[in-house]
Amino acid sequence: MSSDDEVREEKELDLSSNDVVTKYKTAAEILNNALKLVVSECKPKAKIVDLCEKGDSFIREQTGNVYKNAKRKIERGIAFPTCVSVNNTVCHFSPLTTDDAVLEENDMVKIDMGCHIDGFIAVVAHTHVIANGPVTGRAADVLAAANTAAEVAMRLVRPGKKNKDVTEAIQKVAAVYDCKIVEGVLSHQLKQFVIDGNKVVLSVSNADTKVDDAEFEENEVYAIDIVTSTGEGKLLDEKQTTIYKRAVDKNYNLKMKASRFIFSEISQKFPIMPFTARALEEKRARLGLVECMNHELLQPYPVLHEKPVSSNF
Repeated sequence: MSSDDEVREEKELDLSSNDVVTKYKTAAEILNNALKLVVSECKPKAKIVDLCEKGDSFIREQTGNVYKNAKRKIERGIAFPTCVSVNNTVCHFSPLTTDDAVLEENDMVKIDMGCHIDGFIAVVAHTHVIANGPVTGRAADVLAAANTAAEVAMRLVRPGKKNKDVTEAIQKVAAVYDCKIVEGVLSHQLKQFVIDGNKVVLSVSNADTKVDDAEFEENEVYAIDIVTSTGEGKLLDEKQTTIYKRAVDKNYNLKMKASRFIFSEISQKFPIMPFTARALEEKRARLGLVECMNHELLQPYPVLHEKPVSSNF
């Protein structure tokens, strides 16, 4: 391949290509419909694991119906498993089939999920309150804070602006509503088959969490993730994980048979994108995932919580 061809190939991988834009839009349309489905099922006593399964199944089915007759095989499907995180659970709750957790009246339900076409990723997050009447009080404040902060952030993610501009602006917005931006939540640049790119936007800048300064450039894509809280905005210790991603830069000769079996299954089914342990053979997964994690073959996405006295969105 000549240098001119290489440049042309590189250009086709961003928004300067109409084909790439179409794939992003297709993934986004599927994802928005998946979100509508899950929201419609968010009712008192609904099992959370059932909601997650419905979201994932819809994405698999709909992505399977597009690009079927392409000249080359196009990978498509789930880019991030459906998560349904309730009240002070911030994100990444996609339970195993044995989990009996259900929704209740007045729960603040945070839904997030991802979909990709040919590695071009769309992600979405939405908060739904299970209530018959209007949302009022501090719950309304935290919803408005998150929505306004997201609107401001989207206006700042444009060529010439910097990641720190977004960080500073969303904190000012939250303060207007007497709320806090939750620390430790990161917004990443998205690239083809890369859900957590190197350019990062911090939710809150502090001594413990720092990222490199970065300037937004034309034709880049970002997933802006904002969580607001009526509490302190600080995350508790992470104790539970059901979502993982293959660490493609790590290798290790696993000792346990169960570990080798599970890692082989992961490498075949989920070589790049995050997945839920629910999609694996659960008995072997419990044993095998531990050794895989001990040797850093997997990147965990732990369930994040805040103190239960707060409302977060």
